[in-house]
Amino acid sequence: SYLILLSRQGKVRLAKWFTTLSPKDKAKIVKDVSQLVLARRTRMCNFLEYKDTKIVYRRYASLFFIAGCSSEDNELITLEIIHRYVEQMDKYYGNVCELDIIFSFTKAYYILDELLLAGELQESSKKNVLRCISQQDALEDME
Repeated sequence: SYLILLSRQGKVRLAKWFTTLSPKDKAKIVKDVSQLVLARRTRMCNFLEYKDTKIVYRRYASLFFIAGCSSEDNELITLEIIHRYVEQMDKYYGNVCELDIIFSFTKAYYILDELLLAGELQESSKKNVLRCISQQDALEDME
């Protein structure tokens, strides 16, 4: 139901919500999930339970990629989707870093929107996602 990119300092770098929540509820979830994930050590399990949902997270360099999903969802597939997103950004940015996401966050959202639709994987082909993103870049350059 959401994907949050969080820095080690606890700053939200990207947040995508796939369910309708009030800003107050979103802020509470971000605060709670941030505290839970940041307090964990590196050798601990990447799956957590939070209220009636599961939290699946993975750390890449200085960023935590945190996905919230329903308790029936498969954690390993969610972890694979997170990894696929990171791979796509790596290919687009060329070894993505936190600054890339900060300064061109719209591209990070574009890639995520090509990959996921309503929280479900819509495009599994890496080539198709990158082709769509490069077409969007070409359209922007024409304007």
